[in-house]
Amino acid sequence: MAQVDVGSSEAAAAAADRSDAEDLARLGYRQELKRDLGSLSAFAAGFSYVSILTTVFQLFVIGYAFGGARFFWTWPVVFLGQLAVALNLAEVGSNYPVAGSVYQWGRRVWSGYPGWLAGWLKLVGDVVSVAAAAIALQAILPSLWGGFQLLGGDPSLTSRDGAANAVLLGAGLVVLTTAINMAGVKVMACVNDLGVLAELGGVVLLIGALLLHAVRGPEVVLAPVYGPPSSLGTGVAGLLAAALMPAYVLYGFDSAGSLAEETRSPRRIIPRAILKAIVASGVGGALLIVAALMAAPSLTDGRLSTEGLSYVVVGALGPTLGKVFLADVALAVCVCTLAIQTGASRLAFSMARDGALPGAAALSRVSPRTRTPVAPAIAVGALACGMLVVNYGEAQLFVLITESAVLLVNLSYLLVTSGMLVRRLGGWPGRASARGEVFSLGRAGIALNAAAVLWGIALIANIAWPRHGGGSSWMQYFPALSVIGTVALGLALHAATQRPRGEREGREVPAQGASSASIPL
Repeated sequence: MAQVDVGSSEAAAAAADRSDAEDLARLGYRQELKRDLGSLSAFAAGFSYVSILTTVFQLFVIGYAFGGARFFWTWPVVFLGQLAVALNLAEVGSNYPVAGSVYQWGRRVWSGYPGWLAGWLKLVGDVVSVAAAAIALQAILPSLWGGFQLLGGDPSLTSRDGAANAVLLGAGLVVLTTAINMAGVKVMACVNDLGVLAELGGVVLLIGALLLHAVRGPEVVLAPVYGPPSSLGTGVAGLLAAALMPAYVLYGFDSAGSLAEETRSPRRIIPRAILKAIVASGVGGALLIVAALMAAPSLTDGRLSTEGLSYVVVGALGPTLGKVFLADVALAVCVCTLAIQTGASRLAFSMARDGALPGAAALSRVSPRTRTPVAPAIAVGALACGMLVVNYGEAQLFVLITESAVLLVNLSYLLVTSGMLVRRLGGWPGRASARGEVFSLGRAGIALNAAAVLWGIALIANIAWPRHGGGSSWMQYFPALSVIGTVALGLALHAATQRPRGEREGREVPAQGASSASIPL
């Protein structure tokens, strides 16, 4: 009887795989990648990209330095805005479950360059984000054990020794994540799933431990600014600058969409994974910030503005228990780097498959053994290691480049949501898929779409706004200039590669070897 059940289960799985392959063919591509991922792995892809343990630990200092305890209120504002974006991306991702997420969605709601640009901006932002995540190891590992400081004696990221060691640790991590990606999607998903479960457990336990060691109540988030005032003062200008912290944390939730061709029943699973990732990150991050403010040994000694959560964890929980949690944070950094690189490699593969990147022939090749794109993972890893070297000579420049990555990714989101709004006003998405599994915003679609567009404009304006924080003039304008440079380079690449194969005015044309069916926008 058990054998019959197993056989039936295998037959059902095979039928589902065939159905997914046929659905992909209607969107213009043949099934080349291996469908091995379920709902947990899809959720893990988005959650580990956001990785609140990694990013909140990295950027808590910025939020507190500019906004004091009241910077907490920037978190729910940014979360609600990004949730509006995520709802729209979940809908378009369900309609077009194709590897490459933002690129594929962008070119289906825009014709020509704007759609391609969405993918290009996200790809550049992802490559920088791989480096930014990897470099976070320097803020954690030397605190766990002095032996991780392999070069020199000063672990501070702003010192020459610390910057050099950060490049070494970060490059080692990128080499490791590249090897995992090359091993195949099943190996990657296994590592990612285990890492996310460890991070979720660590977040829950850390919040609980900090609340048990709280020295003040939750009303701390209503208190005046503590510590030395920032150069922007303690008013609205300071809070707007502090919003850079949650803006840095709460992006990348679309990564589940990049693995759509490796996920079973993607029309159903991908939108759920996107929304679960943003909600889990938003709620977990908010609770972590409040718990940290309640448990911080001091709000006025300036250490929250310089050492951030590491100071709170070790100071409140003691060196032994504190280091246990820091080890979990280090694991989260590794998984975060892996998730970002995986998403970036699938995005590069998707663009190359359409002939939309230089070296498309190599980047679009799928390994016959693992059925995963190996060359894009290597390329993303190599470029990220090159970005790490920037930190060696000028740590402040690396911070600005990381800030630019946030700007680039959110601009790619804005291109998609604005294109969706234009299409929606013309009747998109129209009739549902024949499979009946498409996620839809229904009657709330136009309102939520408009909210996402307005929010994207406001967020980008805030990130790009030049702030006089003591740096030179070119540093104040660096994020805006970096976007201009990225767009200009994109224009040149788009002209060189001409129009991506399959891109036609408002129609889907099958890739070579795919079904001749097409799906209208």
